[in-house]
Amino acid sequence: MTIGRRTPLHGCHSGLGARFVDFAGWEMPVFYAGIIPEHRAVRSAAGLFDVSHMGEAVVRGERAGAFLDHVLTNSISGLAPGRVIYSPMCVEDGGAIDDLLVYRRPGGDWLLCLNASNTGTDLDWLRERAGPFGVEVEDQSAETALLALQGPKAAEILSKAGAESLEALFYYHCEERRVAGVDCLLSRTGYTGEDGFELFCGSGHAAGLWETLLRAGEPLGLVPAGLGARDSLRLEAGMPLYGHELSREITPVQAGLGWTVKLRKPGGFVGRDALEREKRDGPARRVIHFHTADRRILRPDTQVLEGDQAVGRVLSGTFSPVLEVAIGSALVAAPAADRPLAADVRGNRVAVNRIRPPFVPHRVYRPPS
Repeated sequence: MTIGRRTPLHGCHSGLGARFVDFAGWEMPVFYAGIIPEHRAVRSAAGLFDVSHMGEAVVRGERAGAFLDHVLTNSISGLAPGRVIYSPMCVEDGGAIDDLLVYRRPGGDWLLCLNASNTGTDLDWLRERAGPFGVEVEDQSAETALLALQGPKAAEILSKAGAESLEALFYYHCEERRVAGVDCLLSRTGYTGEDGFELFCGSGHAAGLWETLLRAGEPLGLVPAGLGARDSLRLEAGMPLYGHELSREITPVQAGLGWTVKLRKPGGFVGRDALEREKRDGPARRVIHFHTADRRILRPDTQVLEGDQAVGRVLSGTFSPVLEVAIGSALVAAPAADRPLAADVRGNRVAVNRIRPPFVPHRVYRPPS
């Protein structure tokens, strides 16, 4: 494998025997012990992921909220400090250039977490549009590491590592915290459908924080987890992956993310007219989720058939360790979305059984009543 960019935790992964894969130009661990045991550990206890390949940009300025309302489809400017929100970022025709999380940091500025494959494109896109708003867009990707601690025992593990009063940190909230002696932006967010946390910290402190969390969590079943389990977990949870369920060719409306498109927010936003038409008239294509009732995985770009006619293609496919069947997503012509569908797998016809996501119920943290 050609050596790509490496996160600050590469040495830790090598020491744990990780199998590496190229992902968006980064040399990333795809698994350690194996995808299925790592997946199951996250569902039953906890997993620790290195996602430091993600990009980070900070937006500053008096009109930063208005700027983000302009470039993102969701309603951003009213976000209170300490809150987090998800949003696509679209071009004029409604296609998505990325989807990202926006953190309104307690100090008042805005942190954007960008997909690794899109970081450079996103930064150029944002800076091209920042001038009229008088805002600064600063790339902090190189000096920032990101760890994701996910699973039903994540809070207990984080408490053992020195983070207290986690019951006061609600889902999609963030706080500046000191964890294991390291200053972090700690958010109760994740990409697995489980309770969990994401920790932004300085790159130079990432290895020490990683080791501390693994030591604290080992007696509780914590394991290091790679990109393989991250993908199977997010698909079980029905969460989109940019380049699959959402892309320049797949709009948020087609992806079933219409709830993130706020047409009535003041000032409009890039892509608004196209998305308004699509919401009004209905999309020509729709993203659906399915299982195959057996273990045969439908790979991306496999044709989806209604009778003998191709009506779409598979976007994502994997094996669900919880359901013990193959699951996936597909982009199909809207009229066919609710009809019986199938796919051809090496000459065998496989039923595509539609299911409304998530495949596995979300178990995110809710405050005590």
